[in-house]
Amino acid sequence: MKQVLEHITSRHSLRIKAVLPLSGGDINEVFRIQSSDHEYVLKINQAVRYPGMFEAEAKGLELLRQSNSFKIPKVIGHDTVATKCYLLMEYIPSGNASANIWEAFAEALSQLHSQTHQHFGLDHANYIGRLPQANHWQTTAADFYITQRLEPQFKQASEKGYTFGNLNAFYKVLSEEIPTHRPSLIHGDLWNGNYLIAADKNPVLIDPAVAFGSREMDLAMMQLFGGFPKSVFSAYANCAPLEDAWESRIQLWQLYYVLVHLNLFGSGYLHQVQSILARYS
Repeated sequence: MKQVLEHITSRHSLRIKAVLPLSGGDINEVFRIQSSDHEYVLKINQAVRYPGMFEAEAKGLELLRQSNSFKIPKVIGHDTVATKCYLLMEYIPSGNASANIWEAFAEALSQLHSQTHQHFGLDHANYIGRLPQANHWQTTAADFYITQRLEPQFKQASEKGYTFGNLNAFYKVLSEEIPTHRPSLIHGDLWNGNYLIAADKNPVLIDPAVAFGSREMDLAMMQLFGGFPKSVFSAYANCAPLEDAWESRIQLWQLYYVLVHLNLFGSGYLHQVQSILARYS
């Protein structure tokens, strides 16, 4: 910690007045840095355990910023110091939600999803939580979802001893269920812990797991653990009309996130995985 503070003081010309701990989960140590003229968020983790994590996060935040959608923390810098990696970014003070927050959120999300690409994927790998996430380019939403999202998670779960039956039959159904649509820039891990309301009332996104994928993935994750009212989905559909039967595919997209939780937190998520597989097989 001391070496990191000395490094950022020198590299980024900071005059640090206070270092305050923030909640960082089981991956990172997180601190609020008060300097003589600005405030920052400093995230630190083990370089060997999470190689390239903060570089990927910085790239993801910059992609989100370039979309001119949500308010996104500006990245100041990232580097490796001895055995530690750090990410230094702008601190955004939080505030209270306005009466029209969900309309503003929906409009920002539709603007984010309007960013597109020729293919599905990304030019670099990243992470979801502490799990690596591959993003090799694919030509269809179904191929990207199967090869870059589901297969790696099923492989990891199988190595832990979980069994899932005939996945090839499931993938065939999945390929028929997912419609043809253009790639959208997605946050990739849009649960209610990864947004906040800024002091200026604007919605803020943090901790991205970005890719050019199906926008329905963000909508599915928003519904997995709650925290978003139904009105935000109606407002989103008004801004960016959705494909037919999108709600029938919600659990299909949620499968990825449930698999991630199975691999991160254990067998408490196994029944949910099995239920989704049974529904679509």
